[in-house]
Amino acid sequence: MITDVRMGGAAPVLVEAASDASLLVVGRRTRGSSIGSHIGSVTHAAMHHAKTPVTVVPHD
Repeated sequence: MITDVRMGGAAPVLVEAASDASLLVVGRRTRGSSIGSHIGSVTHAAMHHAKTPVTVVPHD
C-alpha cells in the first residue's frame, strides 16, 4: 500500500493527484431526491477539471 498525504483543498489536490492516472473514480452519496441526481463540489470539480476520464460511483 502506498500512502500519499497532501495539503490543500480536496478538489484541486485530487485533480492534481490524478493527472497521471488512466481513470479517476469518485463517489457520490445517494439521497432520496425528487429533482434528479446531485453531486458534491469535489466530484463536480473532478468532472470538469481532471485531464483523465472520471467515473462517478453512487454509494450509501
